[in-house]
Amino acid sequence: MQIDRLDHLVLTVKDLDQTIDFYTRVLGMEVVTFGKNRKALRFGQQKINLHRAGHEIEPKAEHPTSGSADLCFITSTPMDEVLAHLETCGVIPLMPPDFRTGATDKLWSVYMRDPDQNLIEVSNIVHE
Repeated sequence: MQIDRLDHLVLTVKDLDQTIDFYTRVLGMEVVTFGKNRKALRFGQQKINLHRAGHEIEPKAEHPTSGSADLCFITSTPMDEVLAHLETCGVIPLMPPDFRTGATDKLWSVYMRDPDQNLIEVSNIVHE
């Protein structure tokens, strides 16, 4: 077997509205409703399904908890524009942008926290 791509992942969150606001307003994702009024955040060909802590959908992780994720998103938006947008949104980066190693490329990354304190990395691919 060979895995081709990630379809979706699940975030367990304390407050759906705060999470939806952050990911749509700050990261530009689209909120979608599916199933029995379930919520997800769509971007590109992937989505993040949202489970409210204590009300997870079965089957689920053995120990779902909010604030335990570390996610990296790739953007084609230049880093100076990303930083200006974060400032407009009132999001303070955890540190100045830095070089990192991604799955296939070198990255120029900035880090922040979402409302559940998950670590969110937004990166530009560095074309050398």
